[in-house]
Amino acid sequence: MEHVTSTPTVKAPAERFTGDVYLNPIETPTDPARLASALVRFTPGARTNWHSHANGQTLYITDGTGLVGTRDGNVAHVSAGQTVKCPPGEEHWHGATDATLMAHIAMVVGDTDGDGTTWLEPVTDEQYTHALIGKNGS
Repeated sequence: MEHVTSTPTVKAPAERFTGDVYLNPIETPTDPARLASALVRFTPGARTNWHSHANGQTLYITDGTGLVGTRDGNVAHVSAGQTVKCPPGEEHWHGATDATLMAHIAMVVGDTDGDGTTWLEPVTDEQYTHALIGKNGS
């Protein structure tokens, strides 16, 4: 057994996120394990870039309210206690609303080359605003 009493909080890299986002790793796998997880905290208006995961991603919302959007315009408005499952290869983004914090535990099953995440371009302010007000299929 390993008892981990704390993990460092690090600021998420600006090239993958808009706004202030903070990460606390929960599990960084070593072979043969492939499940990576982290507590991710988004300040109001903060969000990920568009991205996808080779083996999908599960998000468990722990605090606040937020958004999870997909390329086809679907937007889930999420809150504490809810779970969103993003299937393998689906381009999506997630983050806080413009008025509230949002925190989630992000879980990803990696591939043989790492966590299997493909990072893409930032979500534009227009895309984010449309998601907030529900114009893109929420």
